Amino acid sequence: MTKTELVAKVAAEAGVTKATAAKVFEAIINGIADSLKTGDRIAIVGFGTFSVSERKARTGRNPQTGKEIKIPAKKVPKFTAGAALKEAVGGKVKAKAKPKAKTKPKK
Repeated sequence: MTKTELVAKVAAEAGVTKATAAKVFEAIINGIADSLKTGDRIAIVGFGTFSVSERKARTGRNPQTGKEIKIPAKKVPKFTAGAALKEAVGGKVKAKAKPKAKTKPKK
């Protein structure tokens, strides 16, 4: 689905014009991007969490020449799907682990 198709779907479901839906969509995307730029974490209950992850500097290889290159450290956006989204898509939701019962040592 493209951005245009998504905006059209939102406009139809919300009963607003495509122009209004496009403005709201842009405002949401810009708000998320601005928050991530400052290092904030955005949690949308039932949908997922946006956050920033830091990648360490590392050494890579140019696949054409085989020469080593240095890849600098950088920050990258990360999205983790929420339980409701996972369930809606049809994936299994990971159950919370039950704490192990304490047992007495054998004599």
